Amino acid sequence: MKTAIYPGSFDPVTLGHYDIIERSSKIFDKLIVGVLNNSAKSPLFSVEERVNMLKDVTSHFPNVEVQSFAGLLIDFVRSNDANVIVRGLRAITDFEYELQLAQMNRVIAPEIDTLFLTTNLKYAYLSSSMAKEVAMYGGDISSFLSPEIAEKVREKYAAQAGQRSE
Repeated sequence: MKTAIYPGSFDPVTLGHYDIIERSSKIFDKLIVGVLNNSAKSPLFSVEERVNMLKDVTSHFPNVEVQSFAGLLIDFVRSNDANVIVRGLRAITDFEYELQLAQMNRVIAPEIDTLFLTTNLKYAYLSSSMAKEVAMYGGDISSFLSPEIAEKVREKYAAQAGQRSE
């Protein structure tokens, strides 16, 4: 059985992420979406919220599961008996960074391959950071996120605004 890991922070999961998940689920017997718990960052959503959002939007894919992880990606890949890391590429700048990571991972774990999937052109500009910035200023994020995720983002920013005004 071919198992792949699609890692990321997914804060929040965008339509571009969803596209990579959907396509990867057709390539591999099992796809594990690994939600990075990086204590060095200040995410909008907790790791538990991100895992739950991903579980909601991927629940109809029978071969996709969602887990959180911390530490080295290679350790997470090995602990799940996976042999492929899936990475999405939007632009040449992504490629340069992702190639360095893939080469480093290959030195550490030669048995694990990295598969790059180019994003659908309609999402080539999209990142979680950009979607959050538009949402923070009250902009329309319906082209970036699924309706249920967009609603959670709007609620989160409304709650933060309410806390600031108190």
